[in-house]
Amino acid sequence: MRAILQRVTAAEVRVGGRCVGKIGTGFVVLLGIGRDDIEADAEFIVDRVIGLRVFADGAGKMNLALGAVGGELLVISQFTLYADTSQRRPSFLGAASPQDAQRLYERFIWLAQARDVRVESGEFGAHMELSIVNDGPVTIILDSRNRQA
Repeated sequence: MRAILQRVTAAEVRVGGRCVGKIGTGFVVLLGIGRDDIEADAEFIVDRVIGLRVFADGAGKMNLALGAVGGELLVISQFTLYADTSQRRPSFLGAASPQDAQRLYERFIWLAQARDVRVESGEFGAHMELSIVNDGPVTIILDSRNRQA
């Protein structure tokens, strides 16, 4: 499972011109599900997202996690994170099937909500438009296959 996190002060996702998700301070999570991913991958990524200390403390240092700042998540499905770009036209054979991806995407959201995080999301499989106010900018890449303690 791959995730690109962008620390934001505000973000919104639209489908067909209507807002389907909106947050203030927190992370936009662009979430890609690989064909070999399982629930343990979702658990790992959720734990990292919630535990990352990249929000400013009183001294302006990146020292606080999402919960300490009342942060929220906007989770967007992003199968293109599994693009094979060895050719000019990307291949997405490394991405999970839509059925498996949707199941793990929904599991990721449920796991975050179970940790008392307010979660908004895009619409799985839809063409979406994102408006992001990146804070910092701070952008972090996570991959459950490259676990580091």
